[in-house]
Amino acid sequence: MLIVTGEDTTAPHQVRVFLVDDHALFRTGVRAELAAAEQVEVIGEAGSVAEAVAGIAHFKPEVVLLDVHMPDGGGAEVLRQVRGQQPDVVFLALSVSDAAEDVIAVIRGGARGYVTKTISGRELADAIVRVRAGDAVFSPRLAGFVLDAFSEGPNSAPVGDPELDLLTPREREVLRLLARGYAYKEIASELFISVKTVETHVSSVLRKTQLSNRYELSRWASDRRLV
Repeated sequence: MLIVTGEDTTAPHQVRVFLVDDHALFRTGVRAELAAAEQVEVIGEAGSVAEAVAGIAHFKPEVVLLDVHMPDGGGAEVLRQVRGQQPDVVFLALSVSDAAEDVIAVIRGGARGYVTKTISGRELADAIVRVRAGDAVFSPRLAGFVLDAFSEGPNSAPVGDPELDLLTPREREVLRLLARGYAYKEIASELFISVKTVETHVSSVLRKTQLSNRYELSRWASDRRLV
C-alpha cells in the first residue's frame, strides 16, 4: 500500500509507463494487467526501436518497460539512443529471455532492472514503482548474473564469446529453449513464431556452431550458461 504524507491519499501518484515490445498481442496483455494497478499508468507503446525512441521523446515517461530482442536492434539499441538524451527515464527490461548475456547487456546499457515475462501483473506493477523509486529489481535467479558480471573475481562472467556472437538474438532464444528440452511446437508457441521458422533457426545454429544434433547443441548452450 502506498502512503503519501501530506497529500491526498485518495489520488496517489501514478508512474507513467511506456511499453516497448515487438509483439502487439503481448503489449495488449500487459496493458490489461497494468490497468488494474492504481500506482501505474501506461501512456504509450511501441513495437520497434525507431518507434520507441520517438515515443519516449514525445510522451516523456518515467519508466520504460523494454523488450530485449526486437528485429531492428532490441533493448540495448533503445538504451543507446535514449539514455544520453533523457537521463531521467528509468528502464526496466521485460523479456522472455533469462540468458545471462541478455541480462548483462541491458544492465551494462543502463537498465535499472530485469524481469521475465512469467511475472504477474501485480508483481510487474510493484517492480515499476520500485525502479522508479531507485531500487534495482530482478527476477529471482537473474541477480546472480549481474553480481558475477560486475565482480572482479576469477568467476566473473565473460564480456563476450566469439562463437556465441555469431548467433542472432532470435537464434539464441531458440537455442536456449531447445536446450531446456522444448519441442519445436512449444518453442514456436513461446516465441510467437511458426514451427517452420523454428526449424530454420535451428538449422542456422547447427551450421554456425558446426554441430550435428540437438544433444550437442544442449551441451554447447549449457557450457555458455544459456540454459
